[in-house]
Amino acid sequence: MALKQDLAGRLGKHGQEHLLQFWDDLDEDGRELLAKEIESIDFEQLDRLIAELVRGGGEAPEVAADRVLPIDVVRMPQTDGERAARRRATEAGEEALAAGEVGVVLVAGGSGTRLGFAGPKGTFPIGPVSSASLFQIHAEKLVALGRRHGKQPPLYVMTSPENHETTVEFFEKHDRFGLDHVRFFVQGRMPAVDLETGKILLAGRDRLAMSPDGHGGTLAALAGPGDAGCEPSCLAEMGDRGVRTLFYFQVDNALVEIADPTFIGLHRQAQAEMSFKVVEKMAPDEKVGVVVLVDDRPQVIEYSDLPKALAEKRGDDGQLAYWAGSIAIHAFETAFVERLVGGLKLPFHRAIKKVPFLAPDGRTVQPAEPNAVKFEQFIFDALPASERFVIVETDRAVEFEPLKNAVGPDSPATVHQRMSDLFGGWLEQAGAVVPRRSDGTVPFAIEISPLFALDAHELKSRIEPGLVVERPIYLR
Repeated sequence: MALKQDLAGRLGKHGQEHLLQFWDDLDEDGRELLAKEIESIDFEQLDRLIAELVRGGGEAPEVAADRVLPIDVVRMPQTDGERAARRRATEAGEEALAAGEVGVVLVAGGSGTRLGFAGPKGTFPIGPVSSASLFQIHAEKLVALGRRHGKQPPLYVMTSPENHETTVEFFEKHDRFGLDHVRFFVQGRMPAVDLETGKILLAGRDRLAMSPDGHGGTLAALAGPGDAGCEPSCLAEMGDRGVRTLFYFQVDNALVEIADPTFIGLHRQAQAEMSFKVVEKMAPDEKVGVVVLVDDRPQVIEYSDLPKALAEKRGDDGQLAYWAGSIAIHAFETAFVERLVGGLKLPFHRAIKKVPFLAPDGRTVQPAEPNAVKFEQFIFDALPASERFVIVETDRAVEFEPLKNAVGPDSPATVHQRMSDLFGGWLEQAGAVVPRRSDGTVPFAIEISPLFALDAHELKSRIEPGLVVERPIYLR
């Protein structure tokens, strides 16, 4: 009874006392679960978010076109001087890797729902020939990096409460794919609230409707306590290991060049606190955020918020003026992350979604229309807070083909084709003969494990020139 009274008093101050409406129907375990979820909420923060993003409308004001300018980008090298500068950057990145000063953060809290796949997205079998999982491909790149530079970057995998145990079990089942150090940490959650009233929704009699706090929550989660509160935070552990620079990416991009020495080197040469990899947008309406300057500060504007006139603006060469599309590949200095979580909090954004909830009569309601607000933070909102930054162009064909849909764009079929085309190009550079369709694509599956060759240059030393590839091939 005392626990119920304590909770009721706390909830009453914030107009959320309805969360206890089924308390008397719960057993001891149910009451403990509900109490734990309620106690995890920062109600002062939630009150502010409801006032701003629910009752206040929460619509992001359109950025005035006269405040926006294109941002400087380190473009793909075209001249001998630019190629020489890239080599120097690569050497700087290789030195950082060899010194053990680079760590890797993999965001992997999502599920394979949109793929029609039951399980964490990282366990999806994406290898065009081997059916290797996303996790395996990413892990093998780290193992190969360790062999090349003498120090394997430690891996930090952010999971969600829903997929944490399954993810850990998957890594353990596969002997952690040969990784020297991998640590899992759980993404934070925020309650979903009713779109009209701002009341927290119940997902069941003993639990709240909770949702992930967005990829921006990665930073706070890195600084959070370790398992059972006994271990140091991931961020503290990084300091103990001498890690200064973090390479951040998301699990659904099988092509990402993990801890790319050139990118790490450019980031360090600029003494940057946060850096981005970007690709050239294919069309004005492509659904990627654009990195720009707003009032002379770097910022990412979501594709839906970029004024149409700016999205379609072209330069004298006919190319889009605002072309630098963000692909969720970043570098951070750990000192910058510490500063962010210590005081410079990332803003929350609202997402209006359909969220099932428990009605007062105990029925579960499946809404036909969006009925709730979820609160999310975006990792790219850290960019304006950085004192120094660098934006680096990468080749879309080499490093960006996300896996999101079961069919159509960004599907297993498109990822398989992009991987096969990439590896076919590596083989050709090594002197092999690879057939091509009239559109330049490879007509069958080709796959090269990172353990066999991490890049085209390494592949040249692994195969004999003159190899003729006539059927699907997997080199491992």
